[in-house]
This record gives sequence, structure tokens and C-alpha cells, in this order.
Amino acid sequence: MRQLALDIGLNAGPTLANFFPGPNEVAWKHLTLWLGNQSVPSSRSPVPTYLSGPTGSGKSHLLRAVQSGLSSHGQLAGWLDASIVDPSAFDERWSAVLMDDVHRYTAVQQQAAFNWFVNAQTQHIVVMATGDVAAAHLKLREDLRSRLAWGHAFTLQTMSDDERRSVLRQQADARGIFLSDEVMNFMLSRFSRDLGHLIQLLNQLDGYALQTQRTVTIPLLKAMLEES
Repeated sequence: MRQLALDIGLNAGPTLANFFPGPNEVAWKHLTLWLGNQSVPSSRSPVPTYLSGPTGSGKSHLLRAVQSGLSSHGQLAGWLDASIVDPSAFDERWSAVLMDDVHRYTAVQQQAAFNWFVNAQTQHIVVMATGDVAAAHLKLREDLRSRLAWGHAFTLQTMSDDERRSVLRQQADARGIFLSDEVMNFMLSRFSRDLGHLIQLLNQLDGYALQTQRTVTIPLLKAMLEES
């Protein structure tokens, strides 16, 4: 059965508050503590952090959450991912350097990432990066790979179906929604299993149920999709 990845824009975006740690609580706590020291930003540790894990484990969510948290306090962060073909020069105003999916970087992006890393270390600015494997196994230029391998390292895991169901049940209960096993099975089998997408789907379903004054059922979910 084909899975659908729904583009639902009801949530503000990735934050540490809307990340559901599950098996990744240690990494989440590490970033929460680092970001939480807003009163004295200069006291934040400049030791690099590297998050590895498969697609859907939440590593990009966490990196975007750090960017969002810094932005909410008027702080800038350098951001680089594989979609940025012409990376900018390092900016000394940055409070952090954030590099997503480094395993996909081209030679040009690797050169920029190395330059950013060296400048960040000189300025005592933290570097946070994500990749699909442990830093030691990245197929990158050695000077960049060795720097990514130094510092805090966390291996993220995807949630099990039981964990996804538990979170969905808790979220539905918090909204006063009765989420039957049938509806939950439908959501897990027909949509992206990424928890962020599922929570956004639940948010939209909650709003649609209130608007139509109907209970949450599979026919209601199908009707909502037909109107979207």
C-alpha cells in the first residue's frame, strides 16, 4: 500500500519542544541543555556535536530545532545542507554552525564545511552536524571527517510502531480525541511513518473534526484528504 507524505503546515516547524525523544532522549537532553543557557550564550560549550542515524530518526528535526531556538533569541546560525550548491562564506556573527546530512556533501560543500569548521573552532563557536553513519565511517575528505569525529556523538534510532502508537494515543488524549485502533492502523499504513508528519496529520484531523462536528473515523479522514 502506497505511503503518502502529507505536507501539512499547521505546526510552527521543528522545535525541541515538539520533538518526541523516545529512544533518543540522551541526544535531546544534550541539545536542550546546550540551547537552554540563553542568559550567558558565551558559556555554551564549543565542543562539536554529531548526530548519526537513519532517515526518520529525527536528526534533521533536532538540528533545525537548534536553529529555530537560536533564531527565537535573535541569534544567527550558519546552515549548510546538500541543497545549497553555493555555500556562503563564514560569518563571525554566527552563534553556531549547523551542517545537515554531511554524507551527501559535494566536494564544493565539503570545502565550505571544512572552512566553516576551522573558523568556528578559532572563534569558539559550536559545530553541530548530522549524517547517516558514525563520523568515523563518513566518506568525506579526511580533514573534515576527523573533525566531525571529535566531540559529542549520538546515534539516533527510529521509533518502533508501538512507540509511535503510544505517542499518537497520548497526543489524541491530550486533544480530547478518541483515536480508535482502526484509525491509527490506517494512519500508520497509508502515510509517512515519520512521527512529525503523523502529529501534524492528527492536528489537521482534530481541526477538521471540530469544523464538521463529526467524530474521528476513517471516512472522516478520507473526506478531509479529498478536500485538501
